[in-house]
Amino acid sequence: MAMTKELIQNANEFIIDFYKETGRDGTKAKDRLQCIQKEIEQTGTYTHEFEELEYGAKLAWRNSNRCIGRLFWQTLHVFDEREARTEDEVFSALERHTDFAFNEGKIRPAITVFRPAGEQTEELRLWNHQLFRYAGYENGGDPHSKDFTKQCESLGWQGEGTHFDLLPWVVQLGKKRPVWKDVPAHCRKEVQIDHPDFTDFKSLQLKWYPVPVISDMRLQIGGIDYKSAPFNGWYMGTEIGARNLADEDRYDQLPAVANVMGMDTKHSSALWKDRALVELNVAVLHSFKKAGVTIVDHHTAAKQHLIFEQNEEAAGRKVTGDWTWLIPPVSPAATPIFHRAYDNTVKSPNFFYQDPAYTT
Repeated sequence: MAMTKELIQNANEFIIDFYKETGRDGTKAKDRLQCIQKEIEQTGTYTHEFEELEYGAKLAWRNSNRCIGRLFWQTLHVFDEREARTEDEVFSALERHTDFAFNEGKIRPAITVFRPAGEQTEELRLWNHQLFRYAGYENGGDPHSKDFTKQCESLGWQGEGTHFDLLPWVVQLGKKRPVWKDVPAHCRKEVQIDHPDFTDFKSLQLKWYPVPVISDMRLQIGGIDYKSAPFNGWYMGTEIGARNLADEDRYDQLPAVANVMGMDTKHSSALWKDRALVELNVAVLHSFKKAGVTIVDHHTAAKQHLIFEQNEEAAGRKVTGDWTWLIPPVSPAATPIFHRAYDNTVKSPNFFYQDPAYTT
């Protein structure tokens, strides 16, 4: 009974906000809330209408304290795939999502929402951290993916053993054995990384995928949990150039970049890591733009976040944020958000971390 009351309360708060922010007839909100309460009392849950789902997903992005790209929250395209029942239907939905998102390089924000968690239906989970991610092996690849790579191998998948093997998509329905599928050929888009000034940069043979589709977070809307709701925006250059390719526990490419630049790496006081880090980020931004793929630099992204803040304040909403995530990993003090303070209160709807499906 306590859980029912909590769900009704969460639903009430969400529906009231939905009708208020979207300019709908407030009197109809009461009728909708009565229907929801009756449905919850009879079944233990309720079903979002598409407009509610769409609004909730967009609001989850707006409420994401760690995201610097929230200015564009209203442009999120929502794919409603709650009726997908088989693994093949799920894989087809993922293909549609990635094709739409890539858009010949003009990346479009999108989310695909599969059926919510509930006792009356088989739970649907995606095992992937991101729909595109490179495998990690003992002697190469992306160390972040080692555990998931082993899981994929235990299911029968076998990579080529390179540094950039795209991992398969893995779907599990209920307690059934997970099913995997290689990323379809038409979805395999990658950007080769080179540098506008250092011609030897190509010898590093670096590349990255253009669309970051987060697929292991739980979307919560009005008390309903959607455990499989992959979503994407576009990359900020530092995510690739200052983290994925640069971190020592990831691809650790700063020494190799410094070598290509002919730098002395014996003394840290020479700031070779700093110089290599900047040039690696220059290379990433240059390569994405050369390939015609949407990307944003951290200075522009920070300015866009200020506009988001101004928009929210104009709408009478208090801006929340996680400063430790909003400041970029390269030259944060040179961005306009470095000296700002943020309230890190977590609102709902939102995206929340959850344990990987293969650990539960």
